[in-house]
Amino acid sequence: MRILLLHAHPVETSFNAALHRLIVDRLSAKGHEVDDCDLYAEDFDPRLSRQERLDYHDLDRNVAHVRPHVERLRSANALVMCYPVWNFGYPAILKGYFDRVFLPGVSFAMVDGKAQPSLHNISKVAAVTTYGGDRLRAWLMGDPPRKLVQRLLRVTVRPGAPVKYLAHYDMNRSTDLSRGRFMEKVGRAMDAF
Repeated sequence: MRILLLHAHPVETSFNAALHRLIVDRLSAKGHEVDDCDLYAEDFDPRLSRQERLDYHDLDRNVAHVRPHVERLRSANALVMCYPVWNFGYPAILKGYFDRVFLPGVSFAMVDGKAQPSLHNISKVAAVTTYGGDRLRAWLMGDPPRKLVQRLLRVTVRPGAPVKYLAHYDMNRSTDLSRGRFMEKVGRAMDAF
């Protein structure tokens, strides 16, 4: 399976970076072709430019600004994301990726003024993430990051595609033991992906 891995953390020595390396290693060991898209390492620009917004609904021109990323997304059979939750959302660089790459004609089509999901080449999705706060705090806030993946992203990809959400909560008070357990959980999930 060809897997597009989106990684979004600026610090190469972070726990998130260790998760990223684990994901690459485990998926590769299982024989998957991993397209490792480290957004910070690739210096992805998350800003939607004025011209991109003007071209947004022009299917002949909207892809031109991010063609390499669109081609990588279109050639993938699965999507794995590894990122921290910041301010109850995606890091800006990952949010910008979605704004700039999940375009009309790429991840959805406009039909009679309504968005119709069309990223049906993606047959599996997994998100591996970390939260600074605990699970209760996230739940009280409605856990928007979980909903973005399990509700919004789920309906964008192939209907019925499995979506796995793996979160390590309470990183602010995590321990070697809690991080080790989470690494084991992620490793098992990637082995079974």
